Amino acid sequence: MNTYEMAKAYIGDAGISLREAKDSFENGAYHRTVRRAQECVELSLKGVLRLFGIEYPKSHDVSSALDEAEAHVNIPKWFREKTEELKRASRRLAQERALAFYGDERAFIPPEKMYSKKDAEEAIKMAEECLQAARRLLAEHEEKMKQG
Repeated sequence: MNTYEMAKAYIGDAGISLREAKDSFENGAYHRTVRRAQECVELSLKGVLRLFGIEYPKSHDVSSALDEAEAHVNIPKWFREKTEELKRASRRLAQERALAFYGDERAFIPPEKMYSKKDAEEAIKMAEECLQAARRLLAEHEEKMKQG
């Protein structure tokens, strides 16, 4: 499997995670919404990094690798303009990941008590932005491949 195929697979899985986030939101499971939105962001951005041929960190926050992409790769202007927003989404949701899974174990607060509807809406918005950027970049890459 090559880099393009890996990127396409990650971005495809990111779309599934976003659908799961939205389903969780509709069911009022806001902690699950945040978890799945984080997964969408992570997979979207790891797919982008694969397209750029950049090895991403084996962690949930890939914002540092996006810094590398900005510095070393000829990325489209529209993507460069979104990079700060994408890095913020990666950092923020990676920080929320453990709480969304386990809650606050020290205070004995379960994850479903940690997140509000507003938190879930914000997480979905960040995930949508990351996935939209990844899909656009993938489509542009595929168009270049067709042109030779």
